[in-house]
Amino acid sequence: MKLYFNINFRTNLGEKIQVLIMEEGSEDKIHLLQYVDNGNWFAEVDYFSKSISYKYQMVNEYGDILQDELSLHHLNFPHQYTEFAIYDAWNSKNFPENYLNNKILKNKLSGFKAQKAAVLKKHTHLFRLEAPIYQKNWSVVLLGNCEALGNWEYPNAVPMLQTDFGIWEIAVELPADQLIQYKYALLDTEKGEVFDIEYGANRWAVPNPEKNTLQIKADHYFRFKGFEMYHAAGVAVPVFALRSENGFGVGEFSDLKMLADWAKETQLSILQILPINDTTANYSWTDSYPYAAISVYALHPQYLSISQLEFSLPSDLVEEYNSQKNALNALSLIDYEQMISGKWKFVKAVFEAHQNEILKDRNFKKFIKDNEEWLVPYSAFCVLRDKYNTPNFNDWKTHKKYIAGKIAPFFSSSSKDFEASMLHAWVQYQLHLQLKEAIDYTHGLGISVKGDLPIGIYRYSVEAWTEPELFGMDFQAGAPPDQFTDLGQNWEFPTYNWEAMKEDGYRWWKNRFKALEQYFDAMRIDHILGFFRIWRMPMNATQGILGYFYPAVPVRTEEFYHRHIPFDEYRYCKPFINDQILWDFFGDERDAIQHQFMNNHFNGTYSFKDEFDSQRKLVDYFKENPHPWAENQLISLAANVLFLKEEMENGETVYHPRFNIDKTSSFQYLADWEQRAIYDLYVDYFFKRQDGLWYQKAMEKLPMILNATDMLICGEDLGLVPDSVPVVMDQLAIIALKVQRMPSDDIPWYNPKDAGYMNVVTASSHDSSTLRQWWHEDRNLTQQYYNQQLGQQGGAPEQLEPHLAEMIMKQHLYNDAMLAIFPIQEFFATDNELANPNIDEERINNPAVFPHYWRYRMHLNLESLMTKEDFNRKIAGWVTDSNRA
Repeated sequence: MKLYFNINFRTNLGEKIQVLIMEEGSEDKIHLLQYVDNGNWFAEVDYFSKSISYKYQMVNEYGDILQDELSLHHLNFPHQYTEFAIYDAWNSKNFPENYLNNKILKNKLSGFKAQKAAVLKKHTHLFRLEAPIYQKNWSVVLLGNCEALGNWEYPNAVPMLQTDFGIWEIAVELPADQLIQYKYALLDTEKGEVFDIEYGANRWAVPNPEKNTLQIKADHYFRFKGFEMYHAAGVAVPVFALRSENGFGVGEFSDLKMLADWAKETQLSILQILPINDTTANYSWTDSYPYAAISVYALHPQYLSISQLEFSLPSDLVEEYNSQKNALNALSLIDYEQMISGKWKFVKAVFEAHQNEILKDRNFKKFIKDNEEWLVPYSAFCVLRDKYNTPNFNDWKTHKKYIAGKIAPFFSSSSKDFEASMLHAWVQYQLHLQLKEAIDYTHGLGISVKGDLPIGIYRYSVEAWTEPELFGMDFQAGAPPDQFTDLGQNWEFPTYNWEAMKEDGYRWWKNRFKALEQYFDAMRIDHILGFFRIWRMPMNATQGILGYFYPAVPVRTEEFYHRHIPFDEYRYCKPFINDQILWDFFGDERDAIQHQFMNNHFNGTYSFKDEFDSQRKLVDYFKENPHPWAENQLISLAANVLFLKEEMENGETVYHPRFNIDKTSSFQYLADWEQRAIYDLYVDYFFKRQDGLWYQKAMEKLPMILNATDMLICGEDLGLVPDSVPVVMDQLAIIALKVQRMPSDDIPWYNPKDAGYMNVVTASSHDSSTLRQWWHEDRNLTQQYYNQQLGQQGGAPEQLEPHLAEMIMKQHLYNDAMLAIFPIQEFFATDNELANPNIDEERINNPAVFPHYWRYRMHLNLESLMTKEDFNRKIAGWVTDSNRA
């Protein structure tokens, strides 16, 4: 069989195009194309299979890849022909067919049946278009400048057949002596009318006089206009925040069904939730932090509904269960410790009462077999955590180091840990059943679910225990100072060893996405900047301010000299302390503080004593000797440095400027010329030199990881955003996040009408205050916003009134952004009757406070929300009018 590849692609002198053909079970084959003219390239290839996957690459004269298609071409060849002339277009990842043909489409088109496009020997051309169409009553037709293509007349357009999700094909016989011009158009199948034709210049196809050759026009993509594209609105609410009559003081997976019912009523089509993985480390309120999972696979037992387990609660516990349930449900906020201890008491009682039946259950056994790669180490981890009262495996008496062969016996009936291991495995099975039932129900309503993938892993997690080589266990991850906190954030997570992950093609990440795909149609990647670079701190730091970017182009000693900076490691890298700084920090307490914590060098300067010379040492000391004011001041003083040292693997010492270097007291005591030289270096380090490296690092890993999933991917790109981030996100069609109060530019707020299509717009996030709280935070800004953004005259009211909340919501709905998703609190803010009387109970998280108690609950239950007909009708009207229904 002969394949004739044709593609038009502009190159520079010395650059070439090659096609890489992937055959299952054999090595990829590369074929160079020959340049013809006017940007046209051609190759003839012998091929002997009825389907093919391939991609084009641009290479230099040495064979180095300069540009690589990030999405593959796929073709099937009809058996009537032995030769195929393929006319391709470069397949960009950010073509709509590559990011819109995802799980949301498959959800909306549930029940889809592929059609078969008949190809006969008389046909000369096969037109193939990749175009995801989200309306069930729309289909694609073909129009052109010859009789076979309807002579541009809409009633005579050629219907195309959807041979797979978003793939439209039709074979036709065209004149052998005419250059064909054509376009694709949309047909309303209910009305039988063509209602729109794609914009732009006509497409063309060359005549095909060869009787034994089929010409395949493999087109990308339908040139959509704005209104034809997928637009949706959604609600964001953590599962733990859902309130129902059947809950146990916390939201449960089964509550998602009622949330989906409400979404259907209000024409919303996306449910967005926070991470739902197990975070049980200490059984205390600190476990409420959903971004510190002890397993990236296991679901959190807090979401388990006791009443919907496959087996009933023993009758002698029913009264106690109902009493505790009613007490917890009456609370305005989650009581994490009472809730989780109660759930475990009752689930253990069910397991013990029905253990024989459970262990014989074939479906449970199948679940274990299908998930044993993560389930066995997770269950063993939980047993050992509970046995030794800590998730810190370094402190366990046994199994400190994970060895699979020594963990496997936990699932053997002869093991003393068998029952405890089976309990944790069974809880995961029940969680899976309850979540899958809720997801299937939600999908049945045509509603999609968007999950949340944390960027980091918990330091004392199953993954850190089983595969420590994949992580930087000697460092901590966090974020630099931003709009949330001047001190940065220290999440205390280990960093990633990307080089180790790269060696096996990012298996760890691909498996993680595969697990999430069981449930989710779209995924928010938390802190996507971490795929470019991470903010890392040494273990002796407690504040994010003492971090630096990794990887990064550091400052080497010779650069200081080239910039005429008189580098002195002691002066630049140690906290600078003199008499005036002591007075500024400690006032009348300075002498007592200095004597206890510092060395006096008797030249007006001081240094920390060895036992206090890091933030970590100070924190540890004050745990035993509480003195909050002194602790905070000393920790702050410990960060009064200009540069942070990094010891490279090759033994070289390099340096990174401390963030906000010009705001340190150390900087203020430099000469003016030295300040200018160091600040120029600081600006170069943070805002100029790193982008090329970060672009390269992101493009190494993100395409491979994202090509392993067909979820719609959204990236949380807030904070200090390098220039390379929007470039990569655009190339890879990753949807960006626009939170009105957190603009990336130097403006007071973001205007949603400026949002392009590849965005999620929202008024608030789980890390911000709610709209009603924000209204009080800065009255000058509120006044400015009220007059300029909302276009209102006079003074801003003291409270955010419902009609103003409605205006804010509408400006986020009526724009070009693909998704408009609002926290549920903002829906309530549009109605006086539904707004929470206590606005301070509405905030989910404050990133400036770590650890924070994540305990927000809806103040209304879902059952009552369904009865608010006027409110629900109002929301549905906005969503429908904004073309997001």
